[in-house]
Formats: sequence, structure tokens, C-alpha cells
Amino acid sequence: MHVDETTYGLDEGAVSELRERLETVLTGTQEYVYTSGEHREDGSYVVARRGAQSSGNRKVFESFRAVERLYERLPETFTADDLSRTGLTDGRRHLVLRHFVEHPGFDCELTSRQPLTVRKL
Repeated sequence: MHVDETTYGLDEGAVSELRERLETVLTGTQEYVYTSGEHREDGSYVVARRGAQSSGNRKVFESFRAVERLYERLPETFTADDLSRTGLTDGRRHLVLRHFVEHPGFDCELTSRQPLTVRKL
């Protein structure tokens, strides 16, 4: 690659390492305390209860960006009831709420356990 008058390049080993790191970030599962997040090859993003196998313990979003948009639409302080208004039902709303708290991409904290309440920072 050329930038101004400087040429930058990577050797084959560095390219392989970079590709491997990108694949890990763009696909794969990250586990947290209560939840996990999986970036799938088709671009979808799955929020799941950590270690659970049944489909009732996960929510599939079209993309990670869809999860970010959901978070952006929520008020500064929100509960699982606020997630009900977005179409999430039953335990999935608690699951997604906990995922927001655990995932480093969402700047928020759990402020109450009864009812589960999150505050954006």
C-alpha cells in the first residue's frame, strides 16, 4: 500500500495472523458471566444464555448493528418492560438486558436486580 511517498507492506506471516485475528473478531462466540454473543458468518448476531442449548434461551438479531440500534432507542434508564415494547418477550428481554450490561460495547450498568434495571453511563 502506498501513502504519500511511503510504501507499507506485510509479509505472508503477518497477513495470515491478521486474517486469523479478523476472523476471530468477525465470527465466533464471546462468553460473559450470564450471556454469550455470537457473530455468525451470515452477519447475524445471537444473544444467548451462557451454556444453554435450547432456542428459548437465545435471540437472533439480523446483525450486531441491529442490537446497537435497539440499545440506542432505549431510555437512559430502562427495565425488561422497556424491552417488551420492542417486541422481545418472556425471558429473552431479561437475557438481552443482561447482555447489554455484560458486553463491553454498551456503556451501562445494572442499578437494580428487582426489577432488573439498567442505566446508561
